[in-house]
Amino acid sequence: MKHWLGGLLLAIAAAVAVPAMAQKTVTFAYQDMMNPWRWVQQSQEIEKATGFKINWRQFGGGGDVIRAMASGDVQLGEVGSTGIATAISQGMDVELFWILEDIAAAEALVVRNGSGINSVADLKGKKIGTPFVSTSHFQLLYAMQKAGLKPTDAQVLNMRPPEIAAAWERGDIDATFIWDPVLTTVKKNGKVLTTSGDICKNGACTFDGLIVTRKFAKENPAFMVALVKAVAKADADYRGNAKAWTGDQAKVAAVAKWSGGKPEDVAASMALYGFPSLKEQASPTWLGGGANGAAAKALTQQANFLKEQGRLQTVAPDYSKNVTVEWVTKAM
Repeated sequence: MKHWLGGLLLAIAAAVAVPAMAQKTVTFAYQDMMNPWRWVQQSQEIEKATGFKINWRQFGGGGDVIRAMASGDVQLGEVGSTGIATAISQGMDVELFWILEDIAAAEALVVRNGSGINSVADLKGKKIGTPFVSTSHFQLLYAMQKAGLKPTDAQVLNMRPPEIAAAWERGDIDATFIWDPVLTTVKKNGKVLTTSGDICKNGACTFDGLIVTRKFAKENPAFMVALVKAVAKADADYRGNAKAWTGDQAKVAAVAKWSGGKPEDVAASMALYGFPSLKEQASPTWLGGGANGAAAKALTQQANFLKEQGRLQTVAPDYSKNVTVEWVTKAM
């Protein structure tokens, strides 16, 4: 009896001395775009596959996301190409590893009905709301430059999407360059002057991407592969049958919940974006091709433009060094 009790006490002491292995956690910054990825967030597919606890934190714009990542509070984030170009230019050790969406016609310059604005040149002296360091901000400045306007020729105001919706409602702004869900709201008593797709045809294309700190990616390769597989699967399901996907109430509810939009606006909003496949992601069409790849070229162009506009102090010598196909290739 004594030996048995002694053994039991030793076993208890050993169990107390070695604490249970702590669950790995990661903080993931997301925004309010409508895409198939929202279903992955809702279904907790990545958590189930990896055992990680994910702290999801919503931010109002790319500038906020890169500041949080620079502070070390956030390891992964959704950021538009302009924000990614800014992060790399500022020397942040991050990698673009997935094109979340080709923005196409999903961002637009909308002018208020009755504002007397019929062309981009008519924005002179008007109040325009857009989130600074966002793809919308970049394309607004680019469109203004093409129309012969300097950024100071109009009152360009730094506003997060919910602030734009409120300012529009009050009649405080004449125009906005923004994405959904706010885009749908402002279109109700405004007209679209130009879209991100139109501006892309004129030489300035944008995208939304997923970025990660190099340190986290290096230390957690299995997580990175599981993440890419999950988002690629959701995108493929949507591309395969968009009507069936947006006819699934649970999926639509998830997109509306995570984006802060209305379920009835989900199908039309998602149709404005392009969601590249794994193969396209790995090719020079997007992440592949080094300095000649579309993503690296777009980042370089946007960084140079922002420097010209006085928004950036310096540009990086090579943006392709922060674009990787490693996780896409491993997921394939």
